[in-house]
Amino acid sequence: MTKKLIRRIVWVTLPLLLAGSGCKEKEKVVAPKPPEVEVVAVQQRDVPIYRDWVGTLEGDVNATISAQVSGYLISRNYDEGSAVTNGQVLFQIDPATFRAALDKAKAQMDQAIAQRDKYALDVKRYRPLAATEAISKQELDDAIQNEKTAQAEVEADKAAVEQAQLNLNFTTIRSPLDGVAGLAKAQVGDLLGPSTGQLTTVTKIEPIRAYFSISQQLMTQLQESRIAEGRDSVRSNGGPELELILASGTVYPIKGRVRFANNQVDVKTGTITVVGEFTNPQMLLVPGMFVRVRALLDTEKNALLVPQRAVTEMQGQYLVAVVGEDNKVSIRPVEAGERIGQQWVITGKVKAGDRVVAEGIQKVRDGATVNPVPFNGNAAPTSAAPAPKAKASKE
Repeated sequence: MTKKLIRRIVWVTLPLLLAGSGCKEKEKVVAPKPPEVEVVAVQQRDVPIYRDWVGTLEGDVNATISAQVSGYLISRNYDEGSAVTNGQVLFQIDPATFRAALDKAKAQMDQAIAQRDKYALDVKRYRPLAATEAISKQELDDAIQNEKTAQAEVEADKAAVEQAQLNLNFTTIRSPLDGVAGLAKAQVGDLLGPSTGQLTTVTKIEPIRAYFSISQQLMTQLQESRIAEGRDSVRSNGGPELELILASGTVYPIKGRVRFANNQVDVKTGTITVVGEFTNPQMLLVPGMFVRVRALLDTEKNALLVPQRAVTEMQGQYLVAVVGEDNKVSIRPVEAGERIGQQWVITGKVKAGDRVVAEGIQKVRDGATVNPVPFNGNAAPTSAAPAPKAKASKE
């Protein structure tokens, strides 16, 4: 092969060789960048332990107002739903019949008194006559016996007058206490009587009571804890301080106390009814309202807290992704405890200051390298992990 031919082959194949090497360089795989995740440091602080229960409000005293005598209702003397005072007139039954009965009873009593006085004079007159045997002893004895009988008649007529007076008084139906009067169940002109049922109710709502139920296990724990600390029993006024959370989500500004606990466990639910008491000076709380009752039961010292979104649940186990100093991820099991706002108390193989993944946890795996950036706490919450069932506040 001539030199001229060799040079021609080289010049022809060289561009092809260079083009092939360029393609190989382009086919090289570029290593992906580590995924960016948001991390937050595990906090450590003392955490108050609260419990919430659903409760209902009831008046301290609930008085049912009913008619004690029969008659026609002639007036209603209060505004429905208004505050009333002890002794205030609520209803008026026609008193005419009962006033006439009272007058008749008084007349019969006066007649009995007159008869008694006559027999008393007879006894006074017969005594000296019987002493001189001007009259027989039998006549004196009869006079004495008549006086005693007349005295008994007077006492019976006095009782009849008192009963008639009571019946007349019952025609004016009054409030037995200070409170709030309810709706009237009777209208003017209705025929009332002891069998017609309630006319209205008067409820004392200052103070007002909150009824809620707690588990017998929690009650036992609280009792043992307070006995060990030398404090008053939960069953008395020395129980934990209570807060009310209204349906609007606002917290009632005045704290309350445990008034007492029931003396037995409900065998159907395994719970004990507890009664709390709250002052209600502005009448803001109304019987029948549903509320949440909150109590501070304890304080957990040096608790570790992370955002709820940093905890995931997998097959019943709670996990957090810890980012080490070398930016490598370590998946660690933890136990979730109390929920404090948007944070959870956790225990496990973590310590204060550890960086845990709070956003982008779906991008990581055990041993992977990540690019950590500070957590943006304003991000929308995720539903990565539900509240731990064991700590639900339904006790």
